[in-house]
Amino acid sequence: MSRAAVIQMNSGADRDANLAAAARALRAAADAGASLAVLPENFACMGERESDKLALAEGDGSGPIQDFLAAQARALSLWIVGGTIPLAVPGDSGRVHATCGVWNPQGVRVARYDKIHLFDIEVPDGSGERYRESATIAPGAPEPVVVDTPLGRLGLSVCYDLRFPELYRRLLAAGAEVLCVPSAFTARTGEAHWEMLLRARAVENLCHVLASNQCGTHAAGRRTWGHSCIIDPWGRVLDDAGDAPGLVVAELDAQARQAQRRSFPALDHRRLT
Repeated sequence: MSRAAVIQMNSGADRDANLAAAARALRAAADAGASLAVLPENFACMGERESDKLALAEGDGSGPIQDFLAAQARALSLWIVGGTIPLAVPGDSGRVHATCGVWNPQGVRVARYDKIHLFDIEVPDGSGERYRESATIAPGAPEPVVVDTPLGRLGLSVCYDLRFPELYRRLLAAGAEVLCVPSAFTARTGEAHWEMLLRARAVENLCHVLASNQCGTHAAGRRTWGHSCIIDPWGRVLDDAGDAPGLVVAELDAQARQAQRRSFPALDHRRLT
């Protein structure tokens, strides 16, 4: 078995303060025996305006946030899923990619996934809460990204992707055994749907799920739900971080996951692909 950690943060507008908080959490994950740790979406900046991320945009491969993640992975001998970071879009100075990268313990980035589904919605509860991610984020290519890790084959997704089960079927078809969902799920939508959707993705794909979320109130007054968690392939929540910054750690039993897939072969019974 391998141990995973999901980290919950209350990121603000100060990149360097956020990186310092992430460093403390990653150290705690390594001290707890985790071989892989997941940071939340926008871990390096939750600014007052959605456009604040444009000032932090980095070129692919280097920059303060990417260098930080590589250095932390090396120093802690830890696999790190770097939440999302703003990477520049060639030819589009007004938008960035929301990029989820994976760094190995040698500090080498071994996978990159650019968020596909963008959160352009009005929360349907009469509150007037609206978001338009496409104004500052360019969607990634609609291709699944799966990478080998000590936990098994890890499928990457981000936040709003969680509402699109066809993505997770594509990840499953690419061999995913563990699904990763760094997020900044809003308080209203999180209360209604966060755990429900995460457990559904685990059960329907017979995968472990690692869900790392933002929590609390941020610089612009936006509120996020927290409740970062680790879920097993039967839909059981192994641990939940509640609504404060911190982390949860759990063992992922790969042999039990494979045995469950054999004894309950729902994945073999699919008729639509």
